[in-house]
Amino acid sequence: MTGLFGSLPDESRKILDRLPGLIDKVFPLPERFRIGLPGDVAELSRLLTSGRPERSASYLGKPALLSAYLRYFLPWNIYRLSRLFVSLPLKLKPNDAVNDLGAGPLTLAAALWISKPQLRNLPLEFRFLDRTMTVLDAGKKFFAALTAGTDCPWTVKTIRGDIKRNGRLSVEIRGKPAALSAAVNVYNELFWDLSSLDNEGLERFTESQSRLLSSLADSSGSILVVEPGIPRSGEFIALLRSSLIKEGRYPLAPCTHAGPCPMPGGRTENSRKTGKGGKAKWCHFAFDTEDAPKELHKLSTAARIPKERAVLSFLFAGPAPSQKPAGKSDKKEPRKALEKHEKIRVISDAFPVGGGRDSGAYSWGRYGCCEHGLVLVTGSRAALEETPSGALEELPLNGSKDAISGAFVAVKKGKA
Repeated sequence: MTGLFGSLPDESRKILDRLPGLIDKVFPLPERFRIGLPGDVAELSRLLTSGRPERSASYLGKPALLSAYLRYFLPWNIYRLSRLFVSLPLKLKPNDAVNDLGAGPLTLAAALWISKPQLRNLPLEFRFLDRTMTVLDAGKKFFAALTAGTDCPWTVKTIRGDIKRNGRLSVEIRGKPAALSAAVNVYNELFWDLSSLDNEGLERFTESQSRLLSSLADSSGSILVVEPGIPRSGEFIALLRSSLIKEGRYPLAPCTHAGPCPMPGGRTENSRKTGKGGKAKWCHFAFDTEDAPKELHKLSTAARIPKERAVLSFLFAGPAPSQKPAGKSDKKEPRKALEKHEKIRVISDAFPVGGGRDSGAYSWGRYGCCEHGLVLVTGSRAALEETPSGALEELPLNGSKDAISGAFVAVKKGKA
C-alpha cells in the first residue's frame, strides 16, 4: 500500500516548526496588534468562505488581512503542499522553468524548498504571477529569509497580472515553456459563482484554462492544480482532468487511470447520488495534521478554526505517454477480468455500510477509484482505518456492485 501524503523528512519537519518564528522575524507585529490577530484570522477566513461577496479583488493589500494571511494561511498552505510534494512524482532538471499562477506569497516555492531537498541545489527559474504586488513582495522577503545562508540557486521573478476567465493572462510570461505550470488555491476565486449557476459556463471556463495551462508548459512538462477539498472544487478538477486529456496531458496523480472520472462532483445525475451514510462523491483527500507546527495549532485554536485535518482536491498531469493509458471500457467487464487485483485509490472517509457482522465487527466502507470506475472498499472498521485517504490498494473486485452507489465492491481483509 502506498499513499499520496508521505511522512516528511525530519529536516523538513524542523523547518516547518520554525516557520511561525521566521514569519514573525520577517514581518514583526507590534504587541498591541498581536492581541487582535486571532480575530483578524477569523475575519479573513470568513471573507474566504461565506463572506466572498464582500471581498474586494485586492483584499490582501490591507495590512491586517495580509498579516493574518502570512501568519495563518501561508504556513498552513505550505504544510499542506509539503505533505503532498513528498510523494508527488515531480521531476525537474537544472535550468528548468516553473510558472506559478496566482502565486500569493510564494507558497509553492517555499513548500518545494522544504519538502524536496534534492531540488535545493538545482538552478531553477520561478515566475510568480499575482494580481497584488504587496503579496508578491512579502513572498520574496519571506523566501529570502527561508533560504538565507544556503546560496540558493533559484531565480525568482515576480509578475503583476491576472488569470482571465477566457483562458488568457493579463500580461505575458516571457521565457521558455515551463517544465511545471502550477495554480494553487486560485481557480476557486474564478469559478465560485459559475459552478452553482451555470454548468455550461463552468465547462467553457475549464476548457479555456486547460488550454492556457497546457500552452504555458513544455511538451514534456507537467501541470499541477490544487484547490480546497470541497464538492465544487471536485467538480472543477474532474472537468479540468477531461479537458487536459484532450490537450494530451494525462493524469499522473491522484488517478490510477485515464478513463472517465467516477467522482465528478457537481450537479450531474451520477454526482447527485450519495452513498451509504449520505456521503457525496467528489474527489478530495484528507490527512491528519498532528505534525504541523504547535504554534500554528495554537493560533488556529485562538481563532476558533482548529485544523485537525487538512483537505484538498488536486490534479497532477503530464504529457501523453508512449502508449495511451487504458481507460474505462464501454463494454461490460467479464467476471474473469474483475478477479485480478486492481489498483484502487482510496478517497473517502470510512462509513458504516450495514448492520451485519463481518468477522465479529460491523462492516464499513470507503469509496475509491480504479480503471473500471467507482469502487466501494469494504471491511471491518479497524481494517479500513488502516487505509488512509489517498492510499493505493491492490485488491480484487469480486464482480458484485453496491446496491446504493452502483460501485464495484472490493474487500479489504485485516483486523476484525
